[in-house]
Amino acid sequence: RSHSESVNLELEQPLSVAKAKPLLAAFPGVIVQDDPAAMDYPTPLFTSSRDEVFVGRIRQDDSVKHGLNLWVVGDQIRKGAALNTLQIAETMIKNGWI
Repeated sequence: RSHSESVNLELEQPLSVAKAKPLLAAFPGVIVQDDPAAMDYPTPLFTSSRDEVFVGRIRQDDSVKHGLNLWVVGDQIRKGAALNTLQIAETMIKNGWI
């Protein structure tokens, strides 16, 4: 049920992999699983039936001026549909948007 996406980011300013990892890990619901030496990174099999979104294989993208590549994996039924909708609604209520 999970799916993976290779995400390429083009940023306005440089951001090192070392600085990107804790920034990503600070987001609620995001788990950074990134240990290239141990070949530890997220896979769809591991993330099925989980609410969190996993990020790994974080590396510089030299094809653009300030780029990063990320491997993002998540359960598209739980996070991609039902849970994501609920979290968006909760945020809208909390901020008085609805």
